[in-house]
Amino acid sequence: MRAVFLHSNKIEVEPKEKALGDADENVEAFVEEEAVVVFTAVEEGDEDIDAVVDALTTEIKKFTEQVKTTRVVLYPYVHLTSKPAPPRVAKKLLNVASLRLKQEGFEVKKAPFGWYKAFTLSVKGHPLSELSREIHVGEKNKEEEEEVSQALKDEETIKSEFYIFDGEKLVEADKFNFEGHDNLKKFITYETKKVRAYEKEPPHIELMKKLELVDYEPGSDPGNLRFYPKGKLIKGSLEEWVTNVCLDFGAHEVETPIMLDMEQPQLKKYLHRFPARQYIVLSEKKRLFLRFAACFGQFLIAHDANISYKNLPLKIFEMTRYSFRREQRGELAGLKRLRAFTMPDMHTFARDVEQAKVEYKRQWEKSVDIVKALDLWGQSEIGFRITKDFYEKHKEWLHEVFGYAGKPVLVEMWNKRFTYFSLKFEINFIDAMEKATALSTVQIDVENAERFGITYTDENGEKKHPLILHASLSGAIERVMYALLEKAALDMQKGKKGSFPLWLAPTQVRIIPASSDYLNKANELADKLESAGIRVDVDDREESVNKRIMLAEKEWVPYIMVYGEKEEGKEKLPVRLRDEGKTNEYSLEELIGEITKKCEGFPLKKRTYPRLLSKRPIFRG
Repeated sequence: MRAVFLHSNKIEVEPKEKALGDADENVEAFVEEEAVVVFTAVEEGDEDIDAVVDALTTEIKKFTEQVKTTRVVLYPYVHLTSKPAPPRVAKKLLNVASLRLKQEGFEVKKAPFGWYKAFTLSVKGHPLSELSREIHVGEKNKEEEEEVSQALKDEETIKSEFYIFDGEKLVEADKFNFEGHDNLKKFITYETKKVRAYEKEPPHIELMKKLELVDYEPGSDPGNLRFYPKGKLIKGSLEEWVTNVCLDFGAHEVETPIMLDMEQPQLKKYLHRFPARQYIVLSEKKRLFLRFAACFGQFLIAHDANISYKNLPLKIFEMTRYSFRREQRGELAGLKRLRAFTMPDMHTFARDVEQAKVEYKRQWEKSVDIVKALDLWGQSEIGFRITKDFYEKHKEWLHEVFGYAGKPVLVEMWNKRFTYFSLKFEINFIDAMEKATALSTVQIDVENAERFGITYTDENGEKKHPLILHASLSGAIERVMYALLEKAALDMQKGKKGSFPLWLAPTQVRIIPASSDYLNKANELADKLESAGIRVDVDDREESVNKRIMLAEKEWVPYIMVYGEKEEGKEKLPVRLRDEGKTNEYSLEELIGEITKKCEGFPLKKRTYPRLLSKRPIFRG
């Protein structure tokens, strides 16, 4: 790649006409001031997009730090090279670079790719305002190589056959009639093409920032996010709910270390049976890794425990804050794919395959219940991964399991087992960009009890190895938040209002006093609602009533109550129902009753920020 960096006063860009068949769509003219303009030419040999984007991002960060700006304009300019890369490579690389820079905290605009453009550029002309670079990506030094498990390498060579279970039998995927099953078709396309990276920013990222929930943390490694108070409340509510589900399911809650010895024999072997990349930490003479799941710590606990057949099935649970996977940077995307995430991780130890099957079915059904409770089922598709020999042995039972979905499911059949499990399912959410993301999952592990020396004592006093079920009944908490925001984005595309389930709304009721004369009464009403466990706040800012209503709508507040002269002394008060676009009258008891009923079965965490909006800082300026 060749790049020219220019610190500009101002750049004006106006698309004229398409120059290429795969040019960007829906382009617009724009003006950007006080920015670094980066003219780029993607060249032959730049096919390792992640590596080239890494290098380009590094150079941009160096330059912008020198000139003290975070505004960047990426401008494709093929005339810088005599050996251009194919347009599809250049287009994808620039899209990934744009997304990466946004993840790093930059404000980014991108000149349209594949268009003839008119532009006017004013460059500052100081000694640091112009710079050119040639970016060549070679092999990494041995010391810089990431740890890649053998299972991840083996996954590249495994042979898969794809089927659809139509409710009665398996049908080869390419022979299945997808009419009426558009999302299932999107899912299987995603699975077979295996293109994980986004070429433009998925809509949930704009929403998570706009709603002041979550943001990128430029002071950390990419894929590690900061949660603002409202985002932390939603995340904490989901954590509490899923924890309660697992405890009600009979699990024993534990806590285990996030950092473990890479040379511990059992851990080292397991590392190479799990398809994930690891973070490595050096401490004194030890090489440690940051856990990518709670398996390690829970298996070591089970190894040391005295377990009887009477204790089985035995469930151990942990809400991991955090699990770490060194995902490829081109695949990182907001809350969907992270390097540090919160995983509800439960392991069930079963005495034999029959007990494992009973537990697997129960946990599969519970996962379906969770996804339905979050109102994500309609946008979800199911994938089962299974070895051919396991399918042949348990065909009738598996068809019963598949059938519980009540709709066709994808079945990927492996010719051989390349990792530690023989069967798993994933409930996958299909987002606005037609990408699939796994939420709930359960796996049957046939290796690790023996590897970690986990045993139970049977009726005859003999030691035996159990089977192990790995379960995340909801999937990573951050991914649940991603799915909720992506569903809201899809609803908004259909003309509906984006919203959260009521129990997750950071503010459930907002009271707007018509003037400061009614602030005391607004607080009295808020006290009563709050005593019933409802999250309520009061907008006491010096804005018009209409503007404050509009701001409450923008924050997705479901119930909005204005209190002024017209409402004074009345038993029933008008309450605006945002999602329904109408106003109903409620007594305070009726409003409490309606909200309490709608939130039944879910935790209602306390508001963790000031009641009065005038007392709150703006975390995202």
